[in-house]
Amino acid sequence: MKKIIRGGTIVSASDEYKADILIEDEKITQIGIDLSNLDADEIVDANGKLILPGGVDVHTHFDLPMFNTISSDDHYTGHKAAAFGGTTTVMDFVPQSGNDLRKDVMGWLEKSEPKAAIDYGFHMNISQFNEEVADQIPGLIDLGITSLKVFTAYNSTLRLQDADIFKVMRIAKKYGFLTMLHAENGDIIDILVQEAIADGNLTPEWHAHTRPAWGAVEAVARGISFSAHTGAPLYIVHMNAAGEVDQLEYGRDLGLPVMGETCPQYLFFTVENLQQPDGSKWICSPPMRTEEDNQRLWTGIMDGTIQVVGTDHCPFFYNGTKSIKYEGMEVRIPGKELGIGDFTKIPNGLPGVGDRLPILWTEGVGKGRITSNQFVAVTASNPAKIFGLYPQKGVIQPGSDADIVIWDPEMKVTYGVEWSQHRTDYNLYEGWELEGYPEKVFLRGKCIVDGKKWLGKAGAGKFIERVPFSPII
Repeated sequence: MKKIIRGGTIVSASDEYKADILIEDEKITQIGIDLSNLDADEIVDANGKLILPGGVDVHTHFDLPMFNTISSDDHYTGHKAAAFGGTTTVMDFVPQSGNDLRKDVMGWLEKSEPKAAIDYGFHMNISQFNEEVADQIPGLIDLGITSLKVFTAYNSTLRLQDADIFKVMRIAKKYGFLTMLHAENGDIIDILVQEAIADGNLTPEWHAHTRPAWGAVEAVARGISFSAHTGAPLYIVHMNAAGEVDQLEYGRDLGLPVMGETCPQYLFFTVENLQQPDGSKWICSPPMRTEEDNQRLWTGIMDGTIQVVGTDHCPFFYNGTKSIKYEGMEVRIPGKELGIGDFTKIPNGLPGVGDRLPILWTEGVGKGRITSNQFVAVTASNPAKIFGLYPQKGVIQPGSDADIVIWDPEMKVTYGVEWSQHRTDYNLYEGWELEGYPEKVFLRGKCIVDGKKWLGKAGAGKFIERVPFSPII
């Protein structure tokens, strides 16, 4: 089946030009001026609209167990929300349950494949390390996984000691994996949490007070030093503090293979949001910081120190004792009410996968902070390159998957739960006035979002296998 998207202005990470796009068998096969003379089964009119590559969100958590509940978006509902926001590829994390990494991956695939509504890939968490695990890491390449996540926090569950992170990164260097680092100081967090509990400081803002920014900054510095020692590339996830950007800039200035991502929540919100009556809505880890941190992160995006804007999407209901309607069915999942009166029991995470592109367009491009080309770079092209998806994903060019967003730069939306499509009962950007929004979204040439109409389906998404030794950008 042949399809032509006609009359739009294509926006890439480097330029902007008016052209038609011919799609055949899920791929872009030709780009040119006035392709209307070609035989086509369908012509899509994009006059006056922008044509963007489908967004690539490399930091999401679906169906993730936490604090006696589970994140409220699964691999169908989260994918659907992503698509409505213009994202057509997501990457999720496989939790490590023991020494059998293949078993963990196959279990996560078994859970995700029947539900996946857009294309997706996996990272592998390495939260336990020994010789048996070390021997298994190279075998992940045969499963299409080429990225490993390690933690310097969550002492009792996810954290690796520095020596083990060093060993993981040596393996990563040898076999071409990218190591992703959650950077906080777990020892300091544990002490401060114990003191807060003892002093009766249990309100949501203490989640931030017990996870200080300096702990994140020094953890980033440690991670960069491991990269320097091993020569292994390092990707700092969900950067949230000004000092982290400074450390990343320093490492990059030295020519080290280090890169970083931030998330929209760290660009707009602060610890003051946690002090509100509904402050638990903003609890995620790492926490919100200050306005000065917000601004430094924006500067990092603007000058290229930060390469990617992801989301760390991991939503929970604000009040899981009440049902919401999702696709006509009543849904109720325990959420942040589990931590009423005790911040240590509030599930850590928030919705975002559907918000990323619309929010960043209005606040970034619309307000002159970044160009439309930088927008495409940090939301699609850069993450695709860094994680081995490019040029299959993240770009509009012949041979690439026809993951395409027809973007209406003049569409005005009063944003919130109704628009976001996440399976939860709140949205951080409720009532925000946006200008610029997806009109149509295509996954491998098939329209899956048309305005407010959902045309996608569970099981239509494909698992994308990746190869090692992706570029450092």
